[in-house]
Amino acid sequence: MQAIILAAGKSSRLWPLNDSHKSLLRIMGKPIISYAVDGLLSAGIKDIIIVEDEKKQISEELKKYSRYKNIKYAVQNQALGMGDALLMVKDLLDDQFLVISPERIDCEEIVKQILVKAKEKKTKTILAASKTGSPSLFGIMKLEGDKILGIVEKPKAGEEPSSIKVVGVYLLEKKLFNCFKNVKKHQYDFEKVLSLYMQKNETRMMLLDKEGPSLKYPWQLFDLQAYLFEKYLKTETGSLAKIGKNVNIQGKVFIGKNVKIFENAVIKGPVYIGDNVIIGNGSIIRDNADIENNSLIGALAEVARSNFQENVHIHSGYFGDSVFGKNCKVGAGTVTANIRVDRGEIFSVVNGSKENTKKKSLGCFVGENTKIGVNCSLMPGILIGSNCLIGPKTLVSENIENNTKYYAAFEKIVKKNN
Repeated sequence: MQAIILAAGKSSRLWPLNDSHKSLLRIMGKPIISYAVDGLLSAGIKDIIIVEDEKKQISEELKKYSRYKNIKYAVQNQALGMGDALLMVKDLLDDQFLVISPERIDCEEIVKQILVKAKEKKTKTILAASKTGSPSLFGIMKLEGDKILGIVEKPKAGEEPSSIKVVGVYLLEKKLFNCFKNVKKHQYDFEKVLSLYMQKNETRMMLLDKEGPSLKYPWQLFDLQAYLFEKYLKTETGSLAKIGKNVNIQGKVFIGKNVKIFENAVIKGPVYIGDNVIIGNGSIIRDNADIENNSLIGALAEVARSNFQENVHIHSGYFGDSVFGKNCKVGAGTVTANIRVDRGEIFSVVNGSKENTKKKSLGCFVGENTKIGVNCSLMPGILIGSNCLIGPKTLVSENIENNTKYYAAFEKIVKKNN
């Protein structure tokens, strides 16, 4: 059995966390795609092909790991959809093969269940599925029992054929490629090809117990992080780590190599702290926080339910439910506001569209290499691009595009008598 991982899309809805492919975002010291690959290997799938984009960042990263030495790679120079990506590897495929999305960190059990059902039902094509409350974001199945009659990509409200979505794990046969010649090439031609194939060939769905993690929007990274923490996080302290006096460590906490935690800090798990991290005096790291390698948490800072990619430096302040891309630097006294004053659900503007995150606690998302001055206030659900410079004492209440200098207008405040 073969597996193809399709990892060449641009993930525009994940901005500002998409400078590199989304599957290279790190959780617990590893890129997300490595969890999907490990899941396939654990399910007994050894023949793996990854389709990546022209930057070849995924192959460059995974070749660092000896256990991935047998993976094959193909390059999709333009993000022209799943159909185009599959056509690129057609000649490498056996009669039957798996296709998965790179963020399917739960693929091990899904693949095992699909292969069992394929044997029981004696069918060659099975799609993993789950219920969703947001059908307009996904490919939605038209069903007759567990038989799939067709797939509607991102249906309009009121036009959904069901509430069952495709979850990004497919068992397919090479016969599918015969249908491409009858479908005009476009971004969503794969779904059209599948629907055409289903008219003459039995295709079944395997309904999962729960929806599982997805990664279309920045805030969904927290769902993947929580899943991986629960499954893999363990209490461990690496070599050469130095823990200062009166440091309070509670719960499940991983501390990497050469970490320095200074006096009176509090680490309340689940928490992951990567290699060479420095945590200053009196700081608090808590509740599903992930601090990747070479980061610095200054004295008297608080970090909760957040993800800091590699080499992020912050100082005193509060950082809740937020993600900072690698190499970000943040001045002292800066605060991420993560709850609305009215305690309502938080909205975020993505690709010009106002999206309800359906979260009542959500901070900000910052791209790579951005520098933020002292005493800044970052409002809930705000997206800040890469390579930005945010001036001191600035209130950020709107999205900021990549490569932007953004400063507050310092105005004189006049106090009036009652």
